[in-house]
Parts: sequence; C-alpha cells; structure tokens
Amino acid sequence: MAIKLYGAALSPFVRKTRVFLGEKDIPFESVHVDPFNAPEDYSDINPLRRIPAMEHDGRLLADSAVICAYLERAFPETPALYPVDAADYAHALWLEKYADYELAPLTTFTVFRNRVIMKLMGKPSDEERIARALTEKLPPHFAYLESQIKGREWLAGPQLSIADIAVASQFANFAHGGEHLDPQQYPSLAAHVDKVLSRPSFSALLERENSFVAKLRGG
Repeated sequence: MAIKLYGAALSPFVRKTRVFLGEKDIPFESVHVDPFNAPEDYSDINPLRRIPAMEHDGRLLADSAVICAYLERAFPETPALYPVDAADYAHALWLEKYADYELAPLTTFTVFRNRVIMKLMGKPSDEERIARALTEKLPPHFAYLESQIKGREWLAGPQLSIADIAVASQFANFAHGGEHLDPQQYPSLAAHVDKVLSRPSFSALLERENSFVAKLRGG
C-alpha cells in the first residue's frame, strides 16, 4: 500500500519526513493539510491535529520523529539513516530532539513564523522578539552545534543521519525568515548546513519553497 504523508510544505517537521523518505528512495503521496485549518476528520488521523501524520498499510502514525523511526524499521533494505553504533545512535536521537525542541521554537516559531506566516495572515512581524532570539537565545545553540560538527563530516556517526536532516530542516526555515548563520563565527556549522541543504533530497523541496516564500515576502 502506498504511503500517504499529511502536512504542509513549509513545516520543518514535514520537510524532515519528506527528506527522510527521499534519502531512502521510498515513494509516497503528499496530502496537503493546513495546520491552521485542518479538516474536521483530520482528528481521526492525528488526534493532536498536528503535522505531519502518515498512513501506511492501514497504520496511522503521527509525529515526525515517530514516523522516521518507523520508516527505518519498515524499510531496512534502504540506506540506513540511524547510526549502528549505540553511542552514535543515542547522539543522533539527542540531536534530532535538540533540533525539534530547542532550535524550532526560535528558528521556526519565532523568526520564520513572524517573517513569513504572520505576513501570510496579514499581521505585523514582532521584530523585537526576533532580535532577542538572534542576539540572546540562538547564539548558545549555534555554538553548541558548532562544537558538535567541528572536525567531523556528519553530526552523528560516519554517514548522513536523522540528526543532520533534523538540524538542517530547522535552518531551512531560518533562511526562509531571512536569516543565515555567520560563516565567520560558525564556520563548521554553516558549511555543514549548506552541504546538507544542497543534497537532492532537500534541494528539490527548497526550490519550490524558496519561490513561494520569495513571492510572499516581496509582496
């Protein structure tokens, strides 16, 4: 049975899942769900009414971390996106959680939400809140991630993993909000994010996203 992935294009969590599917070369059908105006019966798919959600072989799954973990087990014959080594595996899970719970409130729900979503809703951007995020709250996270990638090719283990995908997904939204890492201050992290976002699994999505966001922000 074909996979159905429910969500919206600019969500970093939906993007993370789409990239994961792309890296594993798993075909799927995208079903658009506006998180601000989901159909009433969406509660049957995800009782929390959040995105993404996924249907596969009659199973309904919610939460990007849960979906990606399921896909890794359900499709073991495709490239592994979780490290084999126990310590690397735990570190990948930690960094995925770090991206989802520490970066997301700032890169996505502060910078991106104010600069893009609020404009889409016809509301003003809270630039003071963005400034606090950029000058006070984000730099410690950037410094930590810089320390995690410095001298390494990937964030967790010897190859691309869920950690790299999750972190890069948040920086995609940061860029949509008009902000970028300073390569002078965070050279290893900036180069790594650029490398991951340049992969075909990301670039195909970002090309469409960038076009939409550019029109929105320029309008």
